[in-house]
Amino acid sequence: QVQLEESGGGLVQPGGSLRLSCAASGSILSIKSMGWYRQAPGKQRDLVALIYSQGTTNYGGAVRGRFTISRGNAKNTVYLQMNSVKPEDTAVYYCTLNYYGGENYWGQGTQVTVSS
Repeated sequence: QVQLEESGGGLVQPGGSLRLSCAASGSILSIKSMGWYRQAPGKQRDLVALIYSQGTTNYGGAVRGRFTISRGNAKNTVYLQMNSVKPEDTAVYYCTLNYYGGENYWGQGTQVTVSS
């Protein structure tokens, strides 16, 4: 059973920075991608960033140029560096892991609040 443990959420002021982490337990042999989605109250869950097994990345339009996704050497941990945050970045951020076989897993979510 795969478990995703997220950390790093919290309160940050506009223009500040925050770093999220997600560590996956379980097999890493067939991971297709890992990354982050977010969901604000009353809105759909949207892509933030994904990193694929080959190292390529994909970003949602709202965060491109401000957020950076990376992974640890063990390739079972991903990080999201959030810079120049805005109030509209406030949301619950969910870590996701996708296997080549089609299995998909989600973390429990971590709250990020951008406010002065």
